[in-house]
Amino acid sequence: MNKAELINVIADKVGVTKKQAEDMVETFVRTVTMTLQQGGEVNIAGFGAFSARRRAGRTGVNPQNPSQKIQIPSVVVPKFKAGKGLKDALKKDTSAPEAAAPQAATAPAPDPSDVGQQTSDEEDLEPPATPPTPTA
Repeated sequence: MNKAELINVIADKVGVTKKQAEDMVETFVRTVTMTLQQGGEVNIAGFGAFSARRRAGRTGVNPQNPSQKIQIPSVVVPKFKAGKGLKDALKKDTSAPEAAAPQAATAPAPDPSDVGQQTSDEEDLEPPATPPTPTA
């Protein structure tokens, strides 16, 4: 779904004009962007959390000259962590092609004492705080 399709769905479901729905989407995007630029986080209960993380600088390889090392500067990147409601909704949806394929083993439910620690489904390139434990 692209932005125009999202605007159409919102207009139909909420019963507003497409212009009003477009204003809603634009306001949401601007608000999230401004909050992240100011170092904040946007949490939508049951859906997920938008945040910004600094990715540390590192030494890389020049793709045009592989023997040459280049310094890649640190950068602030957006991050989204899906909430429990969104994750549960996707697990229950059996019509998705990925859901129809058999899964080898599912990960155990996260331990409540691990609150605040990075999980494997976070879209962040920073290493985890503790190494993951192997599952049998």
